[in-house]
Parts: sequence; C-alpha cells; structure tokens
Amino acid sequence: MKYKSSFLNEAEARGFFYQSTNLTVMDEFLTTRGRSGYLGFDVTARSLHVGHLIPIFLLRLFQKHGHKPIVLAGGGTTKIGDPSFKNKTRPILTDEEISSNLEGIESCLTPFLKFGNDELETIIVNNADWLDNLKYIPFLRDIGKHFSINRMIGFESVKAKLSTNDSLSFLEFNYMMLQAYDFYKLYIEKDCCIQFGGQDQWGNIVCGVELIKKKLGKEAFGFTTPLLTTSSGQKMGKTTNGAIWLSKEMLSPYDFWQYWRNVDDADVIKLMYLFTDLDVEEIKKMESLEGQELNDVKIILANEVTAIVHGREPLPEIHSTASSIFGSSKNDLSSQASVPKYHLKRSNSDDLSIVNIMVESGMCISRGDAKRSLRGNGVYLNNETVAEDYKISADLPAGTLLKLSCGKKKHILIILE
Repeated sequence: MKYKSSFLNEAEARGFFYQSTNLTVMDEFLTTRGRSGYLGFDVTARSLHVGHLIPIFLLRLFQKHGHKPIVLAGGGTTKIGDPSFKNKTRPILTDEEISSNLEGIESCLTPFLKFGNDELETIIVNNADWLDNLKYIPFLRDIGKHFSINRMIGFESVKAKLSTNDSLSFLEFNYMMLQAYDFYKLYIEKDCCIQFGGQDQWGNIVCGVELIKKKLGKEAFGFTTPLLTTSSGQKMGKTTNGAIWLSKEMLSPYDFWQYWRNVDDADVIKLMYLFTDLDVEEIKKMESLEGQELNDVKIILANEVTAIVHGREPLPEIHSTASSIFGSSKNDLSSQASVPKYHLKRSNSDDLSIVNIMVESGMCISRGDAKRSLRGNGVYLNNETVAEDYKISADLPAGTLLKLSCGKKKHILIILE
C-alpha cells in the first residue's frame, strides 16, 4: 500500500508495521512534520535487550522522518507489572531498584535517538511523576467509569492468561487503565497523539485511544509492531546463556556482534531491513543471495547493528578477536561457523580441568569419552594440542576467550568468568 506519509511508507517497507487504529486518518495526520508519538518501557532490568529493538528502531525511524519521539519510562507501572502474554506475575521492585534500572535504560537508548528539548528531539518522561500521586477515588470516578470489564476481558492479552487458568490479579488488571491514563496525560501535556508498541500491547493501546476519545472527543492513534521472531516462530533475543542485552556492561560488544553473525540464513534479510540503515533497494538486491554470499551479508548485518548500538570503535578489535579464535583472516570472517559458548566459572581447581570442561560443556558425553579423545591427541585449545591432565590457568583474566576443538567438527568457545 502506498501512503501519503513518508514514515509509514518506510515503516511498512522495512517490516515494522503490524496493526494500527484508523490508518487512513493517521496517514494524513503524519504528513505534517513535528507530530509526537510515544513508546513505553517498564524498567524491570538495568538494560534493554534485543527483543526491544523493533519498537526502538521504529522510534528512530519516526524521528528520521521529522517527528518527535517521547520515551515513557514506567517508573510507576513497573510497580504493578504488565499482564500481557506473561505467565507469571512480575516481582515488585523497590524505588531504589527502579531508579537504578531507569538510568541503565536511558543509556541504552542514547545511541538510537537524538535527545534534547528542541522541537524534534527525544524527551524522556516517567509515569511515576503522575501515577505515584494519583488519588484512587477520583481516578475511579473520572477514568475508571470509561472502561468496560466486558471489553477488557475480550483483549487477547487477558484472554490468553485466563484461558490457561493462570491467576490474573486485580493489581495487574488495573494495568490497562493506568497505561491508558499515561496516553491521556501525554496527549494533554505533550500533544502526543500516537502510542507505539509491540503487537502484544494492542489491547492496552486501544484502551488509551478510546479513553482520549471519550474524555476529550479527540482522535489519537495506536501503532503496533510485530514481535521479533525467527523464521521458525521462536522469539529472538535469548540464547542458552541468557538475554542479548544492549548494555555493554551486561553483554560485551564481541558477544553482541557474534549473536548477529550467527543468525539463521532464513532470518538475515528480514533483520537487514529492520536493524540497519542500508537503503531498502540495496537490501532487496541481497534477497536472492545464498551460501558464501549470504555469509558475507551476515557479517554486514553484525557490523551495522553493532555500530549503531556500540559505535564503530569496537569493530576492529571484534574482527581481530574473531580472527584469532577461528583462524580466519581479518578480511575474511566468512569461514566462521556458529560456535556454542561455555561460560567457565572458576570456583575451584576441578573447574579448570580440560576433562571436566569437555563433559560439562556437552562436548563429550562422559569423562571416558573425553579422555579417549585426549589420549588420541585429538583435542586442541586455541589450535594447540592438549593432554589429559591439562588445566586452564587460574591467572587468566575474566573475559578471556578460548577455542576448544575435539576433532575437526566439534568446537566450543570458552568464556572465562
């Protein structure tokens, strides 16, 4: 579909668009520069992760096309927890924990958006500023009366939880009203007419659009993005070792780069559209690539996403590290395969035993299996043969990377902790 708005045209071309309210009117509305739209984050961790990237890149695109992004930090709603498609109620955080998390999240967003108080620069607001002082009786009288329980339990986010007999507390059920109230407040105070969010936020967003219509008689809009999934339908952003964080304090730029370098062949072009600044027409030319050429595209993807999140400064060191570990030249990383990682916790000397490492990492099914490979001189650490009694030095610094190979086909990357 061809839109009047340049923002909507590029958002759809890159794969950001999932669903919206009143699309035709919103399209016309966005032909005027300087419109404001917001995206909310609950501050449940010290960093955002790869699962947040689609809405973040959408805000970035919104700013690129001449509009003003607003980031809403859920300092208030974090104290409740969003029930949308969650199996478990979130733990209640202290004010100190929320404040610390908020600082970390702000630092995660600065590489993506231009912040400031000018017309098109991004601002951050915290809903604790109005929710913490909200008086419950006036809130029920002025806001709660506009919400239908029948309507609320009809949204997929609530139905999904109720259908599995999971408890939906009254505390969580208030979340819809509070998020709608956030949109209402931002509409009044910041002239913010659009709320962005993932597709699982649709019910919450629609509640805000409807509240603004009922209270003010004004038009507001909701825009949702698809969730980040692999071609097989699995959520992206997590590995066996945990979430792929955006903060370098929680995940090194090298490991971040490796994640993108090792994405599945079926996903790489989709991710190029979403998470790079390469022109859409340039990416289209890559769609037919296969084999070695597609491996080269993965390196471009890893470089471009890492450069946006961490800057280009770490890239030479990342390439050098990958070259030394995987034996490829600096200019040809395409021979690197997807190598499992094993985080080595060095609590005692037994942890350093090469036999233990081979078993604990899953490289060998038993100690006997590991010892047979070692006795046959078929085990290599950083391409050097190691013996059965070998132990990794306890003096190596945390973060040291070691490649362990068993024969020609089994490889793991040991990360010292």
